[in-house]
Amino acid sequence: MGRVEGKVCLVTGGGSGLGRADAIRLAEEGAKVVVTDINVEGGEETAQLAGNGAIFLEQNVADEDRWPEIIKATTDQFGKLNVLVNNAGIVLVATVESTTTEEWRRIHSIMTDGVFWGMKYALGAMKENGERGSIINVSSTAALVGYPPFFAYAAAKGAVRSMTKSAAVYCQQSGIPVRVNSIHPGGIDTPMIRAGAGMDPDAPPPAPPADAPPGPGIGDPVDVANTVLFLASDESKFINGVELPVDNCTVISP
Repeated sequence: MGRVEGKVCLVTGGGSGLGRADAIRLAEEGAKVVVTDINVEGGEETAQLAGNGAIFLEQNVADEDRWPEIIKATTDQFGKLNVLVNNAGIVLVATVESTTTEEWRRIHSIMTDGVFWGMKYALGAMKENGERGSIINVSSTAALVGYPPFFAYAAAKGAVRSMTKSAAVYCQQSGIPVRVNSIHPGGIDTPMIRAGAGMDPDAPPPAPPADAPPGPGIGDPVDVANTVLFLASDESKFINGVELPVDNCTVISP
């Protein structure tokens, strides 16, 4: 307990899936958490599940004007901002030929523009408090390998990967005490992944034998949340600009 005690963490897309798991784990370890999402009902539920004074703020990350308001509301409520988890995203199943221009722009408005604005406006608040900060950008294994059915999604997640490295070097060279890292989940059992794969959203995930080692397949949201927790904590204070797959080696497996 207490691995992020005293830290204030902002988690976008926290209404379900990975964002919900992230918010809960951070709060369990002592953080004050701000959950944002366009899904008001889900976001409010996440804040209740997280506890420890967590609050919910409605946000569309693709709306730049909302970002300064979210940062101000966070610092007004908790006095500072230490950690940003840029998690909000959507998935689109479409190839380079079948993706429409409208779909392409919508994907990038959320996962490219949204991550850019999150880093841009969070950095200002993090510099003000003078404490160590951490920005954790949720990318995907789709940014590391070729997944033909996820063309626009992979492109946006690739942008997240590159923006992360640029921002990390910028902070380091500028003497800003904020680390910027990206995580790259593989297939994780979330509502978004189930919808993209055409799975029953209410069916329980297949349970492996209790004594079986982790194998390929769908991971648990807590696997990603534990990684976010590590990168949010000072345990990872010398880790900066990395791209960390959370996928049980599916990227490199034959």
